[in-house]
Amino acid sequence: MAVPAMSVSPYWELTFDADGDADGAERDRLAAEVTQRGVRDLIVFAHGWNNDRSGATSMYGHFFAPFPQLAPAARIGYAGVIWPSMLFPDEPIPDFPRTVAAEPPRPALDADTRHALLETFPGRATLIGQIARLLDEHTEDPAELEEFGQLVRMLVEVVPPGPQAQFAADTLAEGVPQSEPAMFSAPAAEVCQAFAQALAGLGSPGGEESFTLPNPWDGARELLRQATYYAMKRRAGTVGERGLGPAIGRLAMAAPDVRVHLVGHSFGGRLVSFALRGLPDGVHTVKSVTLLQGAFSHYAFAARVPDDDHAGGVLNGQQNRIDGPLVCCYSHFDSALGTMYPLASRMADDDNSFAGLDIGGLLGVRWGAMGHDGVQAVPGTTALTLRAALTSPLPASGCVNIDAAAVVCRGGAPSGAHSDILHPELARMVLAAGRIR
Repeated sequence: MAVPAMSVSPYWELTFDADGDADGAERDRLAAEVTQRGVRDLIVFAHGWNNDRSGATSMYGHFFAPFPQLAPAARIGYAGVIWPSMLFPDEPIPDFPRTVAAEPPRPALDADTRHALLETFPGRATLIGQIARLLDEHTEDPAELEEFGQLVRMLVEVVPPGPQAQFAADTLAEGVPQSEPAMFSAPAAEVCQAFAQALAGLGSPGGEESFTLPNPWDGARELLRQATYYAMKRRAGTVGERGLGPAIGRLAMAAPDVRVHLVGHSFGGRLVSFALRGLPDGVHTVKSVTLLQGAFSHYAFAARVPDDDHAGGVLNGQQNRIDGPLVCCYSHFDSALGTMYPLASRMADDDNSFAGLDIGGLLGVRWGAMGHDGVQAVPGTTALTLRAALTSPLPASGCVNIDAAAVVCRGGAPSGAHSDILHPELARMVLAAGRIR
């Protein structure tokens, strides 16, 4: 496939399917051409929830555009990772036009979202049709809300055979991946009520939750959204470890002097982090990793989860595979990760009820995300403001948390500033992490 128009050059794309299988021609082209083009530093960016190649490529073009001026003497090459994620068309993204004119009334499923679901979950047309019907009717019959919850679970279940089931967890309990989120096992009415209440809080002027309980159907579409994100999170780990990691290994064999810098937004942050686990032994070409609003557990790199001696992160120690720092940019303006992520991530073995949980308290701490408060429970992690990080050298190794709220601050409900990453300051952060001059 021809490489699309891009703001920078040289630029390549690396495409993977949901199981991490690579487009071999693209992968081999990168390995063959990167040395020919005189590249010294290769920046590899993995998108989050973009539905198609054009959307991801457009985002890459915007993000990469400042690099030539910021580092005019550097010999930089650029690569965009394309993997089968999904965009909910009603989700506003700063600096990008919306794909629908207006958000449809909750909880109906608009045609664009239905099409995106069909593209993302091939072979599930009947299920998606049933889900759309129930959302459109949203009757007061509790049995129909429970049926909706069951259909959503069936939609995102992994179809055997395939490797994706191995990549859902961010933490391990006594070496065993933690159970699935409670949103798949708790009563659907309870789950949808909790999501509806959270949405009401995000939509109010001061972010305060209403004392009037909303209709649980108001949270049903959010359950569908979060369940879909859970499937994308699982895919991201699969693509990272089984796809991108081995591809970087191949590149290291063909071009051992090329310095690789991994960048990931949202679930793309999880993807590039799992790529570290998929690196072949002896590969030391990854010189930096930069996570932008990473949508995975802030304990993923921890040896032990606080208050649980038997649990640890699935990526414990993987930051040591980087010949440089792991930089985690986060923002408290990211409501997708600050509010919805903890709700959607709480596991079924948690003793608390799904509804009525304190998002800003224990729930946010235990089930929090990288992009909301940075890497947690990793000794030696450095914490900096964005300004400090851009005006002084970064640590040469280890985890570095960067509070990027000074620029990552725009966006509407339900995601807030989650996708507000197209800033030259963040481009400068990637350069600083990789010591690219």
